[in-house]
Amino acid sequence: MAFLLFQLNSLRSRLILLVLLAIAPSAIMTVINGVRERAHAVEVAEDNLQRLTNLAAANEAQSIAGARQILRDLASIPDLMGDQAQCSRLLANIQRQNPDYVNFGLIQLNGDVTCNAVPSTNLVNLADRSHFRRAVHLKRFVAGGYIFGRVIQKHTVNLTYPVLNDDDKVKAVVFAALDLTKLDRFVADIQLPAGSLLLTADSEGKVISRKPDPEAWFGKQVSPEMRTAMAAEPGKPVLLTGPDGVERLHRFARVGNNGLSDYTVTIGIPVDAITANARHDQMLDFLALSATIALALVAAWFVGDVLVLRRVKRLASTANSIASGTLEARSGIRYGKEEISELARALDAMAAALQEKERQHLKAQTQLREADRRKDEFLAMLAHELRNPLAPISAGAQLLQSGHATDAAVQRTAGIIVRQVHHMTRLVDDLLDVSRVTRGLVTLTRVPLDISTIVADAMEQADPLFKARQHRFEVALPPAPLVVVGDHKRLVQVLVNVLNNAAKYTPAGGAIKLAVRADGGNVQLTVSDNGIGMSPELRGRVFELFAQADRSADRSQGGLGLGLALVKSLVELHGGSVSVDSGGEHQGSTFTITLPGTAQQQPSTPAASQAVKPARRLRVLVVDDNIDAAQTLQLLLEAGGHQVSVSHTALAALDMAEATSPELCLLDIGLPDITGFELARRLRALPQTARATLVAVTGYGRREDRAQADQAGFDHYFVKPVDVDALLALIARLP
Repeated sequence: MAFLLFQLNSLRSRLILLVLLAIAPSAIMTVINGVRERAHAVEVAEDNLQRLTNLAAANEAQSIAGARQILRDLASIPDLMGDQAQCSRLLANIQRQNPDYVNFGLIQLNGDVTCNAVPSTNLVNLADRSHFRRAVHLKRFVAGGYIFGRVIQKHTVNLTYPVLNDDDKVKAVVFAALDLTKLDRFVADIQLPAGSLLLTADSEGKVISRKPDPEAWFGKQVSPEMRTAMAAEPGKPVLLTGPDGVERLHRFARVGNNGLSDYTVTIGIPVDAITANARHDQMLDFLALSATIALALVAAWFVGDVLVLRRVKRLASTANSIASGTLEARSGIRYGKEEISELARALDAMAAALQEKERQHLKAQTQLREADRRKDEFLAMLAHELRNPLAPISAGAQLLQSGHATDAAVQRTAGIIVRQVHHMTRLVDDLLDVSRVTRGLVTLTRVPLDISTIVADAMEQADPLFKARQHRFEVALPPAPLVVVGDHKRLVQVLVNVLNNAAKYTPAGGAIKLAVRADGGNVQLTVSDNGIGMSPELRGRVFELFAQADRSADRSQGGLGLGLALVKSLVELHGGSVSVDSGGEHQGSTFTITLPGTAQQQPSTPAASQAVKPARRLRVLVVDDNIDAAQTLQLLLEAGGHQVSVSHTALAALDMAEATSPELCLLDIGLPDITGFELARRLRALPQTARATLVAVTGYGRREDRAQADQAGFDHYFVKPVDVDALLALIARLP
């Protein structure tokens, strides 16, 4: 486990570390609280110890004060200095009354003890005792140090008091020998912890009281550390290690004040005894903390393994399965509200999404393959559709080129060429319309329209195909006008495409019906036929680009599969919808166009074509790098009586314009030297052509090309192949 804690390369080890980090504050607080409890215990012990020390000092001071009073009373007895025998009897009587004292005596100024409560066979001289000398010198009570009595052979302290005459001079000194064993009786009731020490020392550091073992320590010198502490400030606590090796906390107090004595009392309590409770509580805290840590680690190790690690491993296994391509893999974890359940839910959702995306991807691949197949078919159809009109055009051109054709043959050939060119133009226009619609470039001119005018114009355009295939055509119009808001040209284009589609896929002599009716707030146009019908598969994609029914190799129906796609897009641009229904193959088809109706208001009608007036003779400049196209246009215009100049480059056209001052300029855009846009700008800058009519004749039909032509100064825009009738009508309208 310790190894995992340092490696930190597994979730279990990190979980254990997290648990330890979570417990760390509690462990730190436990240590801090233990230290605080220990410090508090010491602080409390110091206060209690000081009170006990002061109490012991007070008790001993009381004993000393009692001795001082006895000695003061003795010093005031007049007969004390009289007969020695009488004095001795007096002192013996006082000693019997005060058993704490082992002797009383009178010391003459020379040191001789002349009166003694305890009889002595030998003369005793105390001149060498410091307490005697101090009492004579200080003329006051003096508590002496430790003395082992010469007469009584006991451990004592001598308490002395001077006997003064009327002149306040010392004439003798009385003393009392206090038994040291009696000094402790005042503190015998003080209860101290085991190993504690109560000690009283005199001014020289000798023990005069001790608990325990007082007899063994009377008169012995305290340690230098103890003596130094006694000499210091009494109230300061000191840690001292005694001769027995026990460290104790000591407090000190002076015995009495105002010079009563030079004794110092100290009580020392073992530090271990002071902090025993704190250490016991701290030990319990550490045990509780250790148990908590152990339980937490066990929980992190085992419970984490069951609740976290196994589930994480299952998630990892599921993720690996998904990564290896097994998208149906799932975690199998029961979802809850915790994070791993959320992760499992997210992983399973991701797997389901990936599985769905894979299905969509496979479907898209199938669709792409189908689209690629349809694209190939479309290109084949496009090649076929373009070659069909090119064949008669080529044959007719060769006939005209031979020069052997009769006038009737020329007229017939010209008609064939015109019809085939119009057919090719429609094919190209369908392609361009699809491109513009799919790119959103179609702009609708919306005006109120009577649906009957749309039907009439569409019938006019579809009628030649109906007649060619000998179809029976019926129209059912409503009794009251129905009005829609839309683009007349585009709606006619929609209906023509549907009608032509019905005509192409209905066998010769078939029946086609167009019905118009109101459907709530909408206008509904229904085109039905009894043609080849549609399979369910074809009905699902009939409005897609390049969609066509299967057909024979002769391509008798023709077309590129663009018409119905245009129908759907244009109808939706008008806010409507289109649908198809068929009972199946060879059971006919029904197309339904639904357009939003509008309130009855005056519908717009297409402007009537104005009569084309004969064109006057104009000076015309044709600029095109396609020599055949330029020459064909030249022949057409010269046949109309116009004076035509031709140039195949823009720079040559500028020189020609300065020389001929043309009134009409037909300019190609894609020229080899400079563009037709730049040529138009330069022509506008020339005084000879500043007011000339500039017409763009180009293969570019994009909206942005038209906008650029307007900015360059063109007046009109024609897309190749040029609509000759429209061009001639434009020339006829020129002033």
